[in-house]
Amino acid sequence: MGKKLIYIVEDEENIRELVVYTLQNTGFDARGFSNGLEFRAAVLEKVPGLALLDIMLPGEDGLTILKSLRGDPATEKMPVMMLTARGTEYDKVLGFDKGADDYLAKPFGMMELVARVKNLLRRAEECSGVERGAGEYNLGGLSVSVPRHSVAVFGEPVTLTLKEFDLLECLLKNEGIVMTRDRLLSSVWSYDFEGETRTVDTHILTLRGKLGRCSGLIQTVRGVGYKIGGGK
Repeated sequence: MGKKLIYIVEDEENIRELVVYTLQNTGFDARGFSNGLEFRAAVLEKVPGLALLDIMLPGEDGLTILKSLRGDPATEKMPVMMLTARGTEYDKVLGFDKGADDYLAKPFGMMELVARVKNLLRRAEECSGVERGAGEYNLGGLSVSVPRHSVAVFGEPVTLTLKEFDLLECLLKNEGIVMTRDRLLSSVWSYDFEGETRTVDTHILTLRGKLGRCSGLIQTVRGVGYKIGGGK
């Protein structure tokens, strides 16, 4: 199996070159682009295993690029991580709502970046597999099939990002059990970076939005975390 291909779109040359250098020296085939036009041309030639997008770009911004990727059958399931200096909760929610799988605010450490990249790629491979276990859930109008990687609300299909799906699956596997933010972060994201529990909150927010009439199934347990369904 060849090296995983990763594209990074970043207009700041020093950051772009550092990320490309780091990824190439940790076993990946990484290529950098300074704008959306260069990136789109490269995607037409070869779809990467993962894309890293800065939000603030000259011309077409990262969120616009992300929206177009999610609207194209060739790239709709491709893992995408946003790299940006904009780290407010609103910006994260906006990015996740448009289909981002992860969000890393600048300045960030290279080891943290590599850890998140490896985690996203691993999950993408798992989801593309033929079988991941029984994993069939039906709860109050919500239907989830882990093997098929599908979600429906009262029969209507719902499209989730990799991390949203993983988060929902984790809650369903532990139906009725209160999951702390730290536990969800560790189980779903496979890392434990200080302060990153807010990532869980923003994903819960966007997940509830997509689940519509079934959003109430995910309950907030004040001061502790989240759970889905009744007690056990």
